[in-house]
Parts: sequence; C-alpha cells; structure tokens
Amino acid sequence: MSTKKNEKSSQVRIAVTDVTSELSFECPSSPAEIKSAVTAALAANTPLSLTDIRGHEILVPAAKIGYIEIGEPVERRVGFGAL
Repeated sequence: MSTKKNEKSSQVRIAVTDVTSELSFECPSSPAEIKSAVTAALAANTPLSLTDIRGHEILVPAAKIGYIEIGEPVERRVGFGAL
C-alpha cells in the first residue's frame, strides 16, 4: 500500500522524557497548527494528540514532552545534477 505525500506536510520530532528514542513522523497539519496544539496541551496539561499522514493518531502526555521540533520535510534528491 502506497501513500502519496501531502505537499503541505510538516516533519515532527517529539522527545519523550524517560525514553531514549524520539517519535518522528510527517503530519498533514501546518507548523502553526501543530504549535497551537502543543501550546494548548501544555497549558491544559492534557495529552497532545497529532495525526500522521497515514491517519495514525499519536498521543503524548503533556507532562512527558521533552521537546518538539517542527520543520518542513526534506526532499530526497536523486541523480548527479548540479545544485
């Protein structure tokens, strides 16, 4: 099953306290929408809920969030063309 990447997706990395690896996924929301969801979850001390581009829901308790990095996905270049 193949999924087509959304042109407006954002790359999200979430560090969870007491866990050695971080969560990394592409989210169809804009960086502003993600930042708003994070701010609301931290202010209300409720779980952060985000959905990835495949429709999977990611829940992280607000108290366990170490940091969140939001960015644009990097396109992979193939070939020997000059930049």
